Amino acid sequence: MRTKIRRLAMFGMLMGGLLGTGLMAPASATGTTQIDGDAGYDSTVCDSPPAGFTSYPGLRLTGSLEGCLYTGVVDAKQTPSGGWIETGHEMFVGSLNGGAPGTFTTNYRFQGKYEADFTVEIHGRCQHPIVAGSGTGGFEGATGRLDFKDIIGDTVTYVYRGHIDLG
Repeated sequence: MRTKIRRLAMFGMLMGGLLGTGLMAPASATGTTQIDGDAGYDSTVCDSPPAGFTSYPGLRLTGSLEGCLYTGVVDAKQTPSGGWIETGHEMFVGSLNGGAPGTFTTNYRFQGKYEADFTVEIHGRCQHPIVAGSGTGGFEGATGRLDFKDIIGDTVTYVYRGHIDLG
């Protein structure tokens, strides 16, 4: 029994030493980058939507991602209780943390709640998984996901977070 405890203690010290000296790589070293930032509609900066991504004005992203997100709605439906569900595709044009510019596309799903007349949003969120193989330039081989949350105030703004793996 004493030998077993000594082995466990030695294993613990070894693992602690490896973690402390950096011999075990953090997740970011494998290509995964945590991302976050803000977004808002800006048709002056995001004024050149790619074909098929013209459903809304361009959404300007700042933070980890710098650039424009363009949307192509595929399906939208409202529920009698004020719900709105929308799906489609998006294209991001820009860069990650100041790196090489490029593009990637997502398939998104938005869910929101609105007042009865659908003119005022109460809350909303959406998920944007990156389409494998869609990356170009600085996003070649990109996989991952962005999640947006709508911040409701005098105007609606957005915050995003997620991760991108550049392989």
